[in-house]
Amino acid sequence: MPLAYDALVLAGGGARRLGGADKPGVRVGGRSLLDRVLAACSGARTTVVVAGPRPTSRPVFWAREEPPGGGPLAALDAGLRLSTAEYAVLLSADLPFLDGPTVEELLITLRTSTADGVLLTDADGRDQPLVAAYRTAALRRGLAVLAERHGTLAGLPLRRLTGSLDLTRILGPVASFDCDTWDDIAAARARIREHGHVLDEWISAVKGELGIDLDVDTGVLLDLARDAAHGVARPAAPLTTFLVGYAAARAGGDREAVAEAARKAVALATRWAEEDTTDAAPAQPADKQPAAGTASGEGPGPAPAPGTRPDAE
Repeated sequence: MPLAYDALVLAGGGARRLGGADKPGVRVGGRSLLDRVLAACSGARTTVVVAGPRPTSRPVFWAREEPPGGGPLAALDAGLRLSTAEYAVLLSADLPFLDGPTVEELLITLRTSTADGVLLTDADGRDQPLVAAYRTAALRRGLAVLAERHGTLAGLPLRRLTGSLDLTRILGPVASFDCDTWDDIAAARARIREHGHVLDEWISAVKGELGIDLDVDTGVLLDLARDAAHGVARPAAPLTTFLVGYAAARAGGDREAVAEAARKAVALATRWAEEDTTDAAPAQPADKQPAAGTASGEGPGPAPAPGTRPDAE
């Protein structure tokens, strides 16, 4: 069964290394960094974004640390006040390559361990405590101790909390990649346009833009487009895939509906293409066919050129 969890996304901060730009709103692959993170944790029971409210791709709850700009521990405390789940995924808002399977892996590892939390490490082995899953009880205990000891959580570094927790680590150099500088932003934008990533990134962006939550089998649709283009005509590819999507929506709009509509369209394209290679001339009765030569009886005619249809003149 899916693990019930809440997502806490810390989207504040001054973004000094970006010249004070609105980092959560910076777009990578047509989507804001914040929306990309929200897509990765879409399975959360409750999602709390600690920042000033802004338009987002899906509904979230908003919280604000005290004082505003008080740092990650104050922001975490504000987010936890709206959380009721046993587990919380704690994320920063600048993770362009975080995805749902990584969030799920963090949660499964946590559930099957006795640790207080599970976090990713980057390519250099550094802990990334803002790409992690925690037991909320452990977070609350740690924050309470720090608040009592220091009188406030504002200005305290996150390691003051994580250093007191029992943590398990998972190597995740791609999912933990964060965008602190404009060079990081440029690298992220370049990576999603690489051949091995661009289609998945584009499909994810389109689904987010259209509000579609569907596990699309891109292989099925690409095969359909290929068959329609080769067997009918090139413009048939986009038109056919559109019609398949429309038919699938009318049939319920789930993965099975897409697969069934695509199957029917592929079969039709195959039949259509086969008609062009099948001899359409009706077979003549044996008594109507010349026995050995041509109609004038002058002997066999020349052999047809390779690839020529038998009925072509």
